[in-house]
Amino acid sequence: MYDDYRLDKPDYKKYPKVPIVRRVWAFASDFLSIWFISSFFASNLYVQWLVFLPLWLIMRVLIVEKNKGQSLGKWAFDIKVIDPRFNRVPDLMSLLKREIMVGVFAALAIAGLQNFTNGLSVLLLLSPLAIDCSISLLDEEANLAGHDRVAQTFMVQTERGFSLDLRLKKIFGQIQRSMRK
Repeated sequence: MYDDYRLDKPDYKKYPKVPIVRRVWAFASDFLSIWFISSFFASNLYVQWLVFLPLWLIMRVLIVEKNKGQSLGKWAFDIKVIDPRFNRVPDLMSLLKREIMVGVFAALAIAGLQNFTNGLSVLLLLSPLAIDCSISLLDEEANLAGHDRVAQTFMVQTERGFSLDLRLKKIFGQIQRSMRK
């Protein structure tokens, strides 16, 4: 009787849905920039993790909270994270839940990407991040990944950003047209 109408379930159809490719590029730009910085402190993998995880939380929690729901990668690709129940930037606790989960998976992915000696360990260490993110491919309504479901957050397109993907498409289109002439 009460399951038919839930007050806490947001209507995802009223928000502009972010294409998966944009989410991947935004995540990759955040991941690679933080990994690049943490690699300077890489005397071993554990020290690199001790640098990577706090940087991840600073970039993906503190900066996102202060920058209207956008990290560097999300800003570059016109995406922001919101709490759809209240239609605003998620609170600090929701962002922390979301990004601790993704940050640990990303740290495991770093271990896998730096250890190419054993293919099985590479697959095992990359699989938590791959599974978490691939859940969004199965959700046709809202594209919610595992960390979005845990933290009850949602990614939406915004006009506030750099539109890096659109600018690159325009540049490559101009290059292709000039090469055809």
